Amino acid sequence: MTYPLLNETHAKQEGQTTTPCFASHSGVSLKPIYYQTILENRPAVGFFEIHAENYLSQGGPAAYFLRQIRQDYDMTIHGVGLSIGGKTPLDTTHLQKVAQLVEEIQPAYFSEHLAWSTHGHHFYNDLLPIRYDKESLDRVCQHIDQVQTLMKQPILMENPSTYLTFTNSDFSEIDFIREMVKRTGCGLLLDVNNVEVSCFNQNNQAMDYLEAFPIEAVKQIHLAGHTLDNNPVVPLKIDSHDEAVSQDVWSLYQYTLQRLGDCPTLIERDGNLPEWVELMAEAAFADRIRQMVKQGGSLNAS
Repeated sequence: MTYPLLNETHAKQEGQTTTPCFASHSGVSLKPIYYQTILENRPAVGFFEIHAENYLSQGGPAAYFLRQIRQDYDMTIHGVGLSIGGKTPLDTTHLQKVAQLVEEIQPAYFSEHLAWSTHGHHFYNDLLPIRYDKESLDRVCQHIDQVQTLMKQPILMENPSTYLTFTNSDFSEIDFIREMVKRTGCGLLLDVNNVEVSCFNQNNQAMDYLEAFPIEAVKQIHLAGHTLDNNPVVPLKIDSHDEAVSQDVWSLYQYTLQRLGDCPTLIERDGNLPEWVELMAEAAFADRIRQMVKQGGSLNAS
């Protein structure tokens, strides 16, 4: 079963554009070290994004501050533990808790990853790649349908960051994603940093990937930093989320907006957390690029 995107439905009812109102400014990841700053200063942030698994408890400081901040700011929720690409059935207890959080917080979007992190009764603290074949496609679509049916709304699926490819896949990554969208009606979260990381690691061109990506299904963008592992045999870019957004990713972001048009954008930071002003500066720079693109120009991303 598929569902219309809630923001689009609301916009049509109100006779407005389909761009969600929360998208006027770019958003940032909500982390505990920023709680007091946010509540005391009420900064001009478009929205905050949380990892669902950090807020499933009904009590404690995290739940308290989330609900305080939600009173003044829009939210998106990003899941990291459903293992939608996994071979085992979804953990219905975990899914129910995530769905309850979504029901309470009413985020603009809930998103998850095209990846797996479970095997049997074991959970791995990683987002692992899937084989792009018919079996995987059927399983992923079934899991997405299960989540969307419970939440009664579409979810967004994020393109993965990868370090290898399977030799016996039946689809390219982009063809797999396109068919997934077609079959489930889900939207896409385009992580531009993941594009840079994956294409570098697999000797592909990031611009070619973005050119072929089903851009019409993208409802949100992630920007993040990565680190370079200068292995002398096989250098890799690691999707670490612990550095500032790189020049390459800013350039790809501008190109993405020129294809897509304006889109809600998140500065995603999970480690080596900077001072609040540094995080806000990155969000402000994303807004500058968005504004320039809307005006038909371009910005030197440096």
